[in-house]
Amino acid sequence: MSAKTLLITAGPTREFIDGVRFLSNLSTGTLGVKLASEGLKRGYRTTLILGPCDAKPPKGVEVVNVVSARDMLEAVKARYNKTVLFIAAAAVADFTPQRRASGKLKKEGRDSLVLSLVPTVDILAWAGERKKKGQLNVGFALEARAGLSLGFEKLRRKSCDLLVHNTLKNFGAGGGQQTILAPSGVLAEGSFTKPQLAKELFDCIEHVGATS
Repeated sequence: MSAKTLLITAGPTREFIDGVRFLSNLSTGTLGVKLASEGLKRGYRTTLILGPCDAKPPKGVEVVNVVSARDMLEAVKARYNKTVLFIAAAAVADFTPQRRASGKLKKEGRDSLVLSLVPTVDILAWAGERKKKGQLNVGFALEARAGLSLGFEKLRRKSCDLLVHNTLKNFGAGGGQQTILAPSGVLAEGSFTKPQLAKELFDCIEHVGATS
C-alpha cells in the first residue's frame, strides 16, 4: 500500500424499482467532494467513488461513477486493499428492491403497489471486517435522536477509527451539530460548514494516525 492513498465514497445511490423509477435520498455528494479536495491538499493520491449527483470533483482526483449500492460495493472491493485511508461518506441505500421490474410499472388496474425490499451490503462494515494494520476507516452516522451512544456503538461495531456523528435536526438545511468520535472519546464538535468539516476531519485523521 502507498503511504498516502485515499479512497472516498460519496453521494447517494439509486435502487431501481423498474426501468425508470428508483429509491434514493437527498445526498448531494458535496461533502465527499470537499473531502477529496482536502485530501489532495494534504498530499493524498485520491480516488472518489461517486454516486449520481451534480457535485463537481476537483482536478487531480480519480473519479469512479457508480449508480447502485451494489456498484459502489464492487468499486470499493476493487480498491480497498491498496488504500491507507478509507472515508465512507456516501449515503448508501440500506435496502434495494428484491426484483427490478422490466420496462415501466403501470398504474392502471392497481389499487396499490407493494415493494419487497432486501438489505444491501453494509460497505463500511465490510471494510471494517477486512481492515489491516496501517489502514484507517472513517464513517458517518446520521441518527434520529440526540445523544452520542449510537454513534459510539456504530464506531465500535464497524471497526472505525473515526466517526462523524450528526442528527436529523436541521438535516438538509446546512446546519446541525457534527461531532467527530474516536474510540477514546470526542475529538471535535461544532456546527461546521462542509469545507470546515473536511478540514477538521483531516486534522483528526492526522492526529489519530500519528498516535496509532
